[in-house]
Amino acid sequence: MSKSVGQRRREFGLAVATIVVLGAAVVGVWITGNSGTSKAIAPPVVTSASLAVASVPDVTTFDIEFELTDLDDEGIDVDGEPARVDSGCTIEALSVRRGASGDDVACLQNALADVGYYAGTADGEFNDATLRSVLDYQTAKDLFVDGVVGRQSAIALNIWPDEEPLVTRTPPPAPGATDLWGVALSPVASAGSDAPPLPDNAGSGRRVVYDRAGQRVWAVRSDGFIIRSWLVSGSAYQNEVPGTHEVYSRSEMSTAWNSKAWLPQMIRWLKTERGAIGFHAIPLHVEDNSPYQGDAELGSRLSGGCQRQHNLDSEFMWAFATLGTKVVVT
Repeated sequence: MSKSVGQRRREFGLAVATIVVLGAAVVGVWITGNSGTSKAIAPPVVTSASLAVASVPDVTTFDIEFELTDLDDEGIDVDGEPARVDSGCTIEALSVRRGASGDDVACLQNALADVGYYAGTADGEFNDATLRSVLDYQTAKDLFVDGVVGRQSAIALNIWPDEEPLVTRTPPPAPGATDLWGVALSPVASAGSDAPPLPDNAGSGRRVVYDRAGQRVWAVRSDGFIIRSWLVSGSAYQNEVPGTHEVYSRSEMSTAWNSKAWLPQMIRWLKTERGAIGFHAIPLHVEDNSPYQGDAELGSRLSGGCQRQHNLDSEFMWAFATLGTKVVVT
């Protein structure tokens, strides 16, 4: 019997948690290659030069990180969907669930009808029949089965709006440019008056501000001046909770929940029922320490929960976001 993605994640998380308790992450991860032989891969040491020099640091893992890697392995594959037969539509809400009503629900009902999972009237009421259709669709497509149409379900149904116009991009800085702390700027970073304005509801005081729609982060001084701002690759899911949080734990090196990735300079700001979410450098494959993504992909939502940063931005964040630092998520 096939299992849902959520069930597989929970089962795998429990297994990984047991391994962490036994201290396996401290001494490295044993993996089996295609040839059937085993080899030990040491976690890369965190350095200001590359964050990817293979040697064994003092690794500490406080939580199972909710940073999904190799999403194709999770069955999230929207290719091959039947072509839409109506004029198409997109939803405006970040999620649509039972009890909702209006155009977003009608759009959802039409999309479900297009792919053969809803036979009722597109009346704009998220009732029991619509809920049953959503659950059936999520189960069939091996999505997270919760009856809520968030980003992944909406993408699969082709009703999620284009995100690129919302991403807050800035021109690359001049060679050798630094932020107000004198730290080198990455190709996706800016500082001071060159930084884009803060989003609405960005809080006050010394803080980190993360705008999910813009896929952008700001480090703000207590007087409100922007020290640095940069693009990230945030969650492909809607699990980054908006509001005011604070940094509660940090590790120079950690591991993803599925043990497939090293997460350098992990700064945790949110605990969820499935693991920790935080800022970190570009994840590295455990098997060969190669990066999961390139710099050009920053600004795209690629993670399972965490916010991936260019290595230069990660170095700055590691220095700025000490324990107790306020994190405002918009």
